Amino acid sequence: MIAATRIRKGMLLKIDGELYRVHDYQHVTPGNWRALMQTRLRNLRTGAIIEHRFLASDKVERAALEARSYEFLYQDGDHFVFMDKQTYDQITLDAEVVGEAAQLMKANLEVIIECHDGKPLAVNLPNNVDMEVIECEPGLKGATVTNVGKPLKLETGLVITGPQFINIGDVVRVDTEEYAYVERVSSAK
Repeated sequence: MIAATRIRKGMLLKIDGELYRVHDYQHVTPGNWRALMQTRLRNLRTGAIIEHRFLASDKVERAALEARSYEFLYQDGDHFVFMDKQTYDQITLDAEVVGEAAQLMKANLEVIIECHDGKPLAVNLPNNVDMEVIECEPGLKGATVTNVGKPLKLETGLVITGPQFINIGDVVRVDTEEYAYVERVSSAK
């Protein structure tokens, strides 16, 4: 059990026998009333998002997660196949479990899969992923100073905004939290 004031984004909470992931939280102190935590929670069984208020004095049960390292192998329709890095066992997850991480999944990517009671709940990507640019407007030489971006289509189909000097075939680093360009890793030349 943890104090409600220690709730943070991404935590897994157990409320009335149901598992919820914290999507957003805000510590509120309304005038001379007691402080409270206003949260937005996603029910992991139904996918529904609810809003829930906790008093600062409330205790909340934090669900225990088992995190294991897996390697992404391939996608088969709406199913994603992963291999356990220690036992070499393969598991298949549905697109709803993988979630938005699917936009940055490429073969051999090492991910962390969180499980609760043996059931996979979420796929966590590394902080940055290197991806090849497969489609963009031609690069402009000397355009390293301007802050005007252009759309870059990556090898997984995700489109992000990057600088003018990026060309097709360049490998760029993408922030997996913001889905944003970080830097050019290598040039296509």
